[in-house]
Amino acid sequence: MNRLTLTKSYKSLLPYLLSFIVSLPAFSQVTPTAPSTQGPASTGSQGNPQSGAPRGNTTGNTTGNQPANANSPQSGNTQGNQPSNSNNPQSNEGKTVDKAKIATEGNESGNDQSKVNQNTSTTLSPAEQEKEAFRQKIYGYSLFADKKLDQIPDLQISTPTNYIVGPGDELNIYIYNYAESSYKTTVDKDGNIQIVRLGPVHVAGRTIEEVRKILIDKFSKFVPGLIGGGGETARTKLMVTLGEVRSVKVFVTGEVINPGTYTMSSLSSAFNALYQAGGPNEIGSFRDVRVVRQGKVVSHIDIYDYLVNGKIDGDIRVQDNDNIVVGYYLKRAEITGMVKRPGIYELKGEEKLGDMLRYSGGFMDKAYRARLKIQRITSKERKLLDVAEPDFDTFEVVTGDSVDVGTVLDRFENIVTIEGAVMRPGNFSLDNSPTLKQLIENAQGFREDAFVGRVSVLRTRDDLVIQSIPINYTDIINNVTPDLILTRLDQVIVPSKFDMAESAYISVEGEVNNTKLGENEGKFPYTIDMTLEDVLVQAGGLKESAYTSEVEVVRRKRNSIAGAANAQISEVFKFDVSRDLSLNSKASGFPLLPFDQVIVRRSPNYVEQQTVFVEGEVLITGPYTIINKNDKISDIIKRAGGLTDLAYPEGATLLRRTLVRDLEEPTDFDQAAITEKSIKQGMIIGDTPNVKEEKIGIILKNILRNPGSFEDLIVQEGDIIRIPKRLETVQVAGSVLYPTSVKYGKGMSFTDYISQSGGFTVVSLRKSSYIKYPNGNIDRTRRFLFFNVYPKVEPGSEIFVPVRAAPALNTQQAISTATGLLSSVMGLIVTVLAFRSIR
Repeated sequence: MNRLTLTKSYKSLLPYLLSFIVSLPAFSQVTPTAPSTQGPASTGSQGNPQSGAPRGNTTGNTTGNQPANANSPQSGNTQGNQPSNSNNPQSNEGKTVDKAKIATEGNESGNDQSKVNQNTSTTLSPAEQEKEAFRQKIYGYSLFADKKLDQIPDLQISTPTNYIVGPGDELNIYIYNYAESSYKTTVDKDGNIQIVRLGPVHVAGRTIEEVRKILIDKFSKFVPGLIGGGGETARTKLMVTLGEVRSVKVFVTGEVINPGTYTMSSLSSAFNALYQAGGPNEIGSFRDVRVVRQGKVVSHIDIYDYLVNGKIDGDIRVQDNDNIVVGYYLKRAEITGMVKRPGIYELKGEEKLGDMLRYSGGFMDKAYRARLKIQRITSKERKLLDVAEPDFDTFEVVTGDSVDVGTVLDRFENIVTIEGAVMRPGNFSLDNSPTLKQLIENAQGFREDAFVGRVSVLRTRDDLVIQSIPINYTDIINNVTPDLILTRLDQVIVPSKFDMAESAYISVEGEVNNTKLGENEGKFPYTIDMTLEDVLVQAGGLKESAYTSEVEVVRRKRNSIAGAANAQISEVFKFDVSRDLSLNSKASGFPLLPFDQVIVRRSPNYVEQQTVFVEGEVLITGPYTIINKNDKISDIIKRAGGLTDLAYPEGATLLRRTLVRDLEEPTDFDQAAITEKSIKQGMIIGDTPNVKEEKIGIILKNILRNPGSFEDLIVQEGDIIRIPKRLETVQVAGSVLYPTSVKYGKGMSFTDYISQSGGFTVVSLRKSSYIKYPNGNIDRTRRFLFFNVYPKVEPGSEIFVPVRAAPALNTQQAISTATGLLSSVMGLIVTVLAFRSIR
């Protein structure tokens, strides 16, 4: 096949390929009907009277005629996706069954609960949400809405003797002891059981105990020993138990969440059926649930009896076709506020407000019990009622009432307070402390510093004005004035003598061992008869640096002449104090007065050891102590053994650090001591804001050549003398083409090093270039006429070329600028000449 033929074949297939691609979406939307994996459930006793519902699988199955309620958590609660009895394909023998229809019904039944949960949680309308919130407030609704509460009866229990047998029940009959045999039979639809040799025995409608007695009478004809005689008990025993129980159909009608028909186990009670129906709705009654059997009310159920007391007397076992009827509530009221269980409560006709409070769990601890507020809806409008506490058990509640329980007031009805110089200040009961004298006794009396001559009582009058009542308590003790009768909210204040006196102190400054300087700032409490020796002992004694021959006491002048310009404001007393803090006989025992100031000055001849540090190319590096106050750099270098052969004296520097104090900020004495210690040890401080560090350039060659000259500086404590090793490079930085380090060459000029770094750039500011020498000195470029005179370069120097603020003009820009300037000048000249010719 040639290429032309192949191309024609492709063109002919192209329409079919396109049509196939277009039809793909349609094929993808056609899905086969999934076969049902859940077969139709058995109809129980309705379809086959002998089959019986399997025990444990019949409870909670709803029939097909049960209406669905999207608002109820109970709707669609099916057991095993069982369809209704009327639509069960197994009940219609010989008819064609639509499997697809059964599968669809099964899937819809199985998804009922998930749809209800989704509707109740995400798709409720605002009205339905409001209805659900209202239901949650009704007392008892949560019992039926809580699916964790398992109300399905346990089918593994022992056989109840009062259980009424009906069609579909499986009975197990055991004969034991003297004769032994067992039978298993099922009650047929006519209510009979079939036993060999007995024939049909009618048991429907009878209890298990009655069935046992009937069977004893039947079997006694051919089983010996079943009936005792001669005063002896029967030697052969007969026992009847339940096997599989039957299913019964129960109707739940009235005001419930999901009214309808429910197929349940015959062991279920009326309360189980009510639970399956979701319980009473928002208008249903919780106090009177009726069980109707064959047209007669056979039981009444009070759900509150189960909720409050844990029992339900009227909860009977259901029978087939029983009707559980929930009517409307007759009286219901709401209680809010400080009760243990706020909500809406249904009351019977004879129940009062006290019963409603008991249903709500009673008052909370902080509830206001003296009076309750009740809002009532009359035939025209609302009405507000106040009910006192004694009337709770007799007050008649009307449907629609709203009871609000408030909170007690945050106040005390019998409180008095005492403050100040008493042993136990605080709040006291007015009942136990009715008078001022009794209150002080309950507070365990005055303290030693109490000023009893002026006790103040602050009293709150009826008009809420605070009244001050001064009391001299000494007069009360001496019966000069009567004791004061206290009232509620009285506040008794007993002043202290210390509070009314200025705190006196003695300040000590200077060379003393005050270890608490950061706490007391050198101030010590004044005591009567305190002497100079006493306060020096409290200050920790004298330091070694103290100038003991002149210890000063500075005292305030309290009786100076007022208004005089030369009035004396202080007195100074000087003492010679020995190291053992003793004074001479004349000055010994010098009494101090409040606010005296003791000053211990530093001895003028006392100097602590001071150290400088030598680093680099000397014979012996390290710290050196200053011997004389005027020791110079040359003295320290000489003591260090002089310079080594590799030393570069031109690069020697002196590093000096000093502590700077900020007078506007408070001094941190601990941090200042640490900083001073670091400076003395020559340690690197780092970024310390209160330390000034300066690098002083020195010419060491001149210093060593001429010791004691003006260049030979006097060293200070903490100075660091650094002598580097011989340097052989020059560093070039800034606005050059290639910043780098260049090897030093003897005779090379400033511009030679610039050239070896690539030369200047267009934006280099040449006239401002400068050089930094190894010893820290700086030299700049100078200008002579139109030429730049660059500084001399030494080994280890740093050359820096700054950047021009505005870029330099190139040749074309310079010519253009000059041309424009020349044109402007020529135009100005022509204009001037023109004016002159006009004149």
